[in-house]
Amino acid sequence: MRTLSLLFIAILCGCQRPASVAQKEQLQIVDKNLPAEKVNVFLGSSGDHGQLSPAASYPFSMLSIGPQTYPSTHTGYEHLAKQFLGFTHNRFEGVGCLGSGGNILVKPFLGDAPDSTQLIKAEEEAGPGYYKVGFGNKIKAAFAVYKNNGIHHYQFPAGRKGIYIDLSHAFVGRFVAEEHAITGNAVSGWIEAQTTCSVGTYRLYYAMQFRQPVKWTTVKEHELIASLDANQAEAYVEVAFSSVDVAHASAALSNASFEEMKQKSSGDWNQLLGRIQVKGNPERENLFYSLLYRAVQSPYVVSEEDGKYRAIDGSLQTSKNPIYNGWAIWDNYKTQLPLLSFAYPERFQDIASSIANLYPYGKRDFATAHEPSNTVRTEHALVVLLDAYRKGYKIDFPSILDSLIQEVDRLDYTHPDKALESSYDAWALSQILDELAQEQLSEKYKQKALKYKDYWEKDFKDLTRDDVNSMSARGMYQGTIWQYRWSVPFDVEGLIELTGGEQAFLNQLDEFFGKDYHNRANEPDLQVPLLYNATSVPWKSQALMHQLAVDTVVQHYFNDNSRGIGSYVGVLYKNQPEAYLRTMDDDAGAMSSWFVLASLGMQPACVGWPVYYLNVPLFESAEIKWPNGKAFTVQVENYADTNPYIKQVTLNGKNLERNWLTQEEVMTGGRLIITASDKPEKSWEVENRWIPSLDASR
Repeated sequence: MRTLSLLFIAILCGCQRPASVAQKEQLQIVDKNLPAEKVNVFLGSSGDHGQLSPAASYPFSMLSIGPQTYPSTHTGYEHLAKQFLGFTHNRFEGVGCLGSGGNILVKPFLGDAPDSTQLIKAEEEAGPGYYKVGFGNKIKAAFAVYKNNGIHHYQFPAGRKGIYIDLSHAFVGRFVAEEHAITGNAVSGWIEAQTTCSVGTYRLYYAMQFRQPVKWTTVKEHELIASLDANQAEAYVEVAFSSVDVAHASAALSNASFEEMKQKSSGDWNQLLGRIQVKGNPERENLFYSLLYRAVQSPYVVSEEDGKYRAIDGSLQTSKNPIYNGWAIWDNYKTQLPLLSFAYPERFQDIASSIANLYPYGKRDFATAHEPSNTVRTEHALVVLLDAYRKGYKIDFPSILDSLIQEVDRLDYTHPDKALESSYDAWALSQILDELAQEQLSEKYKQKALKYKDYWEKDFKDLTRDDVNSMSARGMYQGTIWQYRWSVPFDVEGLIELTGGEQAFLNQLDEFFGKDYHNRANEPDLQVPLLYNATSVPWKSQALMHQLAVDTVVQHYFNDNSRGIGSYVGVLYKNQPEAYLRTMDDDAGAMSSWFVLASLGMQPACVGWPVYYLNVPLFESAEIKWPNGKAFTVQVENYADTNPYIKQVTLNGKNLERNWLTQEEVMTGGRLIITASDKPEKSWEVENRWIPSLDASR
């Protein structure tokens, strides 16, 4: 699918920089063992089964050039659609609210007007960093993205032709304003559009330059046509984004050829994805790298090489370190950010610092009035910052402490779910204050967090009420009483007591999973399968992790507010366009990161503590290699898909007498050997449990 034909390569290379025969032959060699070659960028790109796209992208870049189809999904693209409206330049992968992004629509056309040309898909190919499509009318389009710079390559049949540009295009009508200027063969300016869920407004600066002469025509206020010479068989257009100003966008434009940009992007994708090496079932390897690819799409680097960036209040700032934006913290704080914290530590310091940097500029739970890039939400940022700090990352808490306190003081407790979620943030603040040796304030917010018990007794204890399995009952957000009642990961010890002790706790967990009340199509109860690890039967968690990752599950469609429309029976993660459950958005890498973590045999026990519960990995071996030369290897003895239970674990040759690891143990490097079994080892390390507790000491 991704191997280029010799003819197509010859066409691409023939009109660009001269290359030697040896160079051309080198471009044709594809190493299928490279991680980028195992990625299926079409995964999750059909219907409401992930809300993903095959757009040409670069790791953590706000520029991604992808197709705009009719009909479309949240990212502008539906894999089954044949009709294309053109191509757009950014999107937030896997989020709800009908998606966001879709700026600067570009459509190649034949004749004198764009409306006279229909783009009907005839062939399609894509991989990390590039996207290509051919249409029935013989127009071909190809795109490559490297950092915040991208290139369009169009091929046309003979005759009149041009390229239509709609600067007012945005998904679901979220365009706000734009200004542009035309200079020679280039158009540049800024565009404002509403963020995900239309909460705030982001501004992006762009420069778009044609590499051949064009004649400009203004169609409407925000719509342009760049007419090409009738004898022009190809057109190249370069585009660059900046969060700072047009000058920085223009400076990012380069003279790289399409193949050069594609190869540079592919090289960086291979380096990033190759950080983790897995060995096992080849099809599962492809699924793994396809999902890891999704985990590193956002947040976006918005600072320039000279350190300049726009803060969320619109002011121009300078930083010595890269600045990130484009957050979806409520969705991905349980999985994606913990994954980045140990897989990409050289990036995560800047990511964590960027989250802390939101506070001086008036951070809110959703986007603010001004954003430097598309974004979603930032709830539980406190939890993420505490987690980062305890993992050894530097967070300047004293400089933002007043803002952290103000955030917790205005938390919402008006609905049952919010009461538990807000208590988690209050706990995180109490722990931060404890780390700062502010004991009196720490105790104050610990007591505030402890009040979750009152809310739990009121709304979550009684499971005989008629609405406990109804979506959004009592004003909750996208979840049921059954699903939200477990949402106190910071005090599982207290939760066990509230349910009536360990046996009652286990009975209720068994009922929750036995009656398929667990909702894998959303994140409110994503962490619940791990709760067995805090009990005398951790093997039940091991079985659940394996089942949810690769085995058949029964899933009711809670997001439709009903269990009467039928149920899904099958595998949750599939390497195909209809990849996930219906209504199961990837949510900026949240769902894909869960699979990646499960593949490695570790899941965060409680974000805020640097601890991971263990499960049998999905591969015979996995290795993380960091730039500092250290490596952490996970090896499974007696590996088989029928062996989901842990029999024994050794770390660096010594028996690990517990079912959890710390971040420090992972980052120090070494070898973890997990011996798997087809039967539960019911006595394995049930004494030395790690149970999150409100009273746990640091």
